[in-house]
Parts: sequence; structure tokens; C-alpha cells
Amino acid sequence: MDSMSVPTSSEQAPRDLPTAAIASCRNAFLATGLFSAVINLLMLAGPVYMLQVYDRVIPSRSIPTLVALSIAVAACYALQGLFDFLRQRILTRIGAALHAALWEPVVSHILRSPLRGGGANRGLQLSHDLDQVRSFLSGLGPTTLFDLPWMPLYLAACFLLHPYLGWTLVVGAVLLFGIALATEFLTRAPTRDASRSGAARSVQLEAGRRNAEVVAALGMEQRLIARIGSANDDHLDAQQRNADIAGALGSLSKSLRFMLQSALLGLGAYLVIEGEASSGVMIAASILGSRALAPVELAISIWRPFLGARQSWQRLRSALTSAPAQASAVAPERAVQQLSVDQVYVAAPGTTTAIVQNATFKIESGQAVGIIGPSAAGKSTLARALVGLWPAARGEIRLDGATLDQWPAEVRGGMIGYLPQDVELFDGTVAENIARFDPDIDEAAVIAAAKAAGAYELILKLPKGFEMRIGEAGATLSGGQRQRIALARALYGDPFMVVLDEPNASLDAEGDAALTDAIRRVRARGGIAIIIAHRPSALAAVDLVLTLANGQVQAFGPKDEVLRKSLAGQYNAPGTVALQAVPESRPPTAAVS
Repeated sequence: MDSMSVPTSSEQAPRDLPTAAIASCRNAFLATGLFSAVINLLMLAGPVYMLQVYDRVIPSRSIPTLVALSIAVAACYALQGLFDFLRQRILTRIGAALHAALWEPVVSHILRSPLRGGGANRGLQLSHDLDQVRSFLSGLGPTTLFDLPWMPLYLAACFLLHPYLGWTLVVGAVLLFGIALATEFLTRAPTRDASRSGAARSVQLEAGRRNAEVVAALGMEQRLIARIGSANDDHLDAQQRNADIAGALGSLSKSLRFMLQSALLGLGAYLVIEGEASSGVMIAASILGSRALAPVELAISIWRPFLGARQSWQRLRSALTSAPAQASAVAPERAVQQLSVDQVYVAAPGTTTAIVQNATFKIESGQAVGIIGPSAAGKSTLARALVGLWPAARGEIRLDGATLDQWPAEVRGGMIGYLPQDVELFDGTVAENIARFDPDIDEAAVIAAAKAAGAYELILKLPKGFEMRIGEAGATLSGGQRQRIALARALYGDPFMVVLDEPNASLDAEGDAALTDAIRRVRARGGIAIIIAHRPSALAAVDLVLTLANGQVQAFGPKDEVLRKSLAGQYNAPGTVALQAVPESRPPTAAVS
């Protein structure tokens, strides 16, 4: 059967986590709006003070009136400063609250993105997006947006002083709003291009860093620098275009505001000369005009970070809208009896072409299965499906009758031991890696897992033993040491099902013996072991063999029988690998069906 397209799983109800997080801050936003109202009302104190000084104090030469007015305006400014401080403090807390609410879903999405067909670097962009949104909310951007709706208040005050002054301010406001709209339309594409090119540059830089040894050994450094330089040039070009546009329009708006403020002052002087306004009106109109247009000019200056934050927010919503299905509130008991695979089709995340097709088999407690087959037969894909990394597109994988998604991830992980083909360890101590970074680390279980993997003596010989920090990706260890420690991690806590993908790829004869003994121990305690192997030595302790070719199960049954028929050519699927017969080592307590 050739590869085929598999049906997609049913859509889940969307969960808009970012919107829910924003909604939870509704009261804080209302308080910010209230403070903004008080601040903008208090800002009228300056024009009123100037109006009273010019129209009342100076003509009357009344010092007590001047002192009273000065005290009153000072009190208004003090309150304005207090409310402005509180407003900014609330916005900072809103940014922190959103960050806290979305941090776990964002990290979860980053960790799972490679399993959904998204690259790791593409997922990492979300952490930068979350930081950008928090930074914008903690800055001057939101205060500007809260101040903009109060612009009509200052326009109305100018109209009260004189209609000519009001209309002059209206014309200036329209021009500034036109510049703001032009900034929005003209910077949208460069901002999007800068974000895209910056992400592409980060992907290439991370790939070069991750493969530093190959780059240095093969003399590829200058070629990669040139290749990354192209993405870097695109990024800088987009940023420069964005900065040029925003800078030009920002300078234009600033010049226009200065001209408008002077125009209001000049018009006020003309009205004073004509006897239609007082000197206080002239000064007050200039102050009101400056205050009315300041939020518009500031909005233009913060437009670039606003656009960046908006695009970041859209990416967050797009990524986090559909949350993964949650496990049942009442999880099944820990599996202890059986693994059943029924007509399972598995495709790589983000694709619909089945790599494993119609796989069906059953493994009982105390049994161990060796999965063999040629390269690209689907062995590692099947392993990923068995441990729940890649969901089955069709069919069912069950432990003791329950599908894998019925357990919470941490509970399911405690029942499963997994050693991937490409061993990955984390920066931390040897003990932390074996214990899977369990905060309630069980020292006895760590030692037991190390002994079960035949790694106990090896670890004791390391500097500081179990407390040795292994560095990023286990860089301080050899390949064999990493594989033995990763095997101990897979065996930590005596999981019911242990899946080992090419577990002896980096092992010597001593390591092979330790692996065989570890598989015996899993069987002896009533667990299930599944070993994917190219080397026959990995099959010494198994009692069953499953043969895969072209994603299909060619044979499944007792090891000796399957290998004998394979050697006899009865399983002649294209590319099927026939391994020499390996003596079976069966523990006395293991029940084999």
C-alpha cells in the first residue's frame, strides 16, 4: 500500500487566551481611564491660571489673589503628577499580569511547536512577541491612547475663548491626524517586512550556532556569514525604510505643531488688538492648543512600537487561540497490563501523508518487542506515536484500554520511558536530568534508574558524580555517556512502557550488555519494552519482533519465528532488512503470549 493522505482530526473549540487575559484586566483599564480623565481635567488648571493672572491679578495688582491662585494651581499639578504616577504604575502592572497569564501557554506552545509542524525558532518568536507587548503596555504608548479621546475637551475650551481660535485648532488637529494616518499606512509594510526578515535571520543564526562544529571543520564560516548577511541586509533595509518614513512624518508633525502654537498666539494677539479678546485669552489659547495637539504628536512618535506590539499581539492570538485538548478531570489508573495499537495511521505534524499505515499489534505486560526494518520504514515515526508525541491521524493507541490523551501529560509521562534516536540532555546536574527535573527528586529512584541503565559506576567516575553539571545538550559528556544517562532517564520511576529508539547506537560492548540487562529488568517487573534497532545485539532480551517496511507491518510475532521466516525470504517487502537470529533471553517471571 502506497503512502496516502490521512483525515485531519476534528477541530476543537477555539480558546482565545490572549483576549481572556486582557478581559481579566478590565478593572485595571477602567481605573486607568478614570485617572486619565482626572489628569486631563487637571491640565486645564494651567490655562485657567494664566487667564486669571492676565485678566484679574495684573489689572487689580492683588497679591493675595495671586498667592491663592498659585497655591491652587500648584495643588492641581501635584494631584496631576500623583495620578499620572498611579496611571503608569497600573499600566506596568497590566503588562506584568498579561505576561504572567500568557507566559505558561507561550512556553508550552514553544515546546510543542516542533511536534505540530512548526519550527522551534518560529515558536521562539512568541516569547519576543510577549516581551514586546509587555514593554509597550509599560511605556508611554497606552497613556497617549488614553489621552487622545480628551482632545475635544481642549477644542471646546478654545471655542469658548473665541471661535477663530477653535477653528484654527481644528484645522491643525485634522492635519496632524492626517499625518498619523499616513504613518499607519506607510509604515505597515516595512514593519511587517522587518519582522519577517528578522525572524529569518534568527533561524539561520541559530542553525549556524547549533552546528558550530560542522561549520568550523568544513570551513563553511565565511559562506554562512555571506548567506546570513543577505537576510540581515533585508532586515536592515526594512528597518531603515520604516525609520525614514516615521522620522520624516514625525519631524513634519513636530514642525506643524510649533507653527500651529505660534499661529494661535499670533491670532490671539490680533484679537487682543481688535479688542475681541484679552491678553489672558491669547496666552490660554496657546497653552490649550499645545496640550490638545501633544497626544497626536506623541502618537505619531510611538507609532512604530505600537505597530510592532499590534503585530506581536496578532501572532500571540493566532498561536494561542486553539489550545490543546485537556485531559479528563478523572484520569484512568496507571497502566500495568497492555499496549494495543489498532489500525493506526501516523503522519508528520503539518502534513497529511501517512508514514505509518494501518499498524495493528498488541503487547502484554512482561513482553519486549524489537522493531526492525530498513531506513525510512517508519520505525521512529511509530515510536513517536506510541509515546504520544505525534498523534495518530486514524486508529487508536491504548494503554489498558485508555487512549493516551485521557491522562494529564505529567501523569502519562510518568508511565512512559522514552529514549529518542537523537539524545538530548539539558543544562543541569546528572541527577536532575535522570529525574526529569522533578522538583521533588527521589534520590533512591535516581540511583535505581542509574543502576538499571548500567550507568551507576560511569556516573561515579564523573567529577562530582551525580551533581556534575553537564552543560548545554550534555556537551561535557561523550556520546556513550549521554546515551547511558538518557537511558537512566527513560527508566526513572519504573515506567510501564519503555520505548528505546536505536538505544545502542553509541554504546560499546559493555553498554550493550547493560542495555540487555535493562530490558530484562523491565520485563521482569511486568513492564513493556519496545526497542527500535539496526544492530542485532539490541534484540538479545526481546521475545517478539515486529518488521516494518514502507510504513506497513510486514510481520509480528515470536522473535525466533519472525527472524527465521525473514531469513527464509517469506517477508519480501521492498527494502526489508533481515537480521540474523539472536538468542532470546527471557526472565522467568515474564509472561509471553
